[in-house]
Amino acid sequence: MELTAAEPRRKGLVQLYLDGEEAVKLDREVFLRAGLRPGDQISDEELHQLILDSDARRAKEKALYLLEHRNHSKRELTEKIARTAASWEAAEAAAGQMEELGLVDDQAYARDRAREMFLRKRWGPLRVRQELRRKGIDGELIEELLEEYRQRDEGGLVAENVRAVLETKYSGWREDEKQRRRAFAALQRRGYSYEEIREGMAWDEFEAE
Repeated sequence: MELTAAEPRRKGLVQLYLDGEEAVKLDREVFLRAGLRPGDQISDEELHQLILDSDARRAKEKALYLLEHRNHSKRELTEKIARTAASWEAAEAAAGQMEELGLVDDQAYARDRAREMFLRKRWGPLRVRQELRRKGIDGELIEELLEEYRQRDEGGLVAENVRAVLETKYSGWREDEKQRRRAFAALQRRGYSYEEIREGMAWDEFEAE
C-alpha cells in the first residue's frame, strides 16, 4: 500500500490516506516517530503495528490525564479509557501500567471512597457496598472496609448520619407524617437498612400513632 497523504486532525490525530483512499487515524506522535512520508510503501503488518502503537500511546496519555484530576480504581480507569480513547485491550494494558507505577492503588482508592461516602455524603453501608462494587473493587476488600466502619459504629456513626440527613433535608419529619415517609424512602436510597433508619429516627416514638 502507498501512503498518498497524511492530514492532521483534532485531538492529536493524523488521518492516513492509502492508495488514494481515506484509511485509519493514528496518534500524531506515533506517526511522526515512524518517519513516514507520502509515497512510502506500508505493508499490512507495518500498518497493524502502527495501529497498535497508536492505540497504546493514546490509552497511556488518557490514563495520565485522568489521574491528574483524581484517583481512579483500576476498572474505572480502564472503562473510561476504553470509552473515550482506545480499545479495551489497550485500556487494560494502560491501567496495568499505571498500577505498576503506583499511580493506581485499588486499596487506597477504596479506603478514600469509603471515607468520603460514609463521612461526607453520609451514605449507608448498602449504598457504599454497591458503589465500590461498581468501581470494580474486590469483594473481600469491600467487606473489610465495611467491617471497619461497623466497628466504628459503636460510637453511633450510622445513627448519627441518619439524624444529620434528617435535620439537614427533612427538618419537619417529626411533625409531618408525609415528610417522615419521604425521609424514610430517601434514607433507603442512600443505603440504610430499615433497622438503621428506625434507630436513627428513634422510630419507636411513632409506632403508636
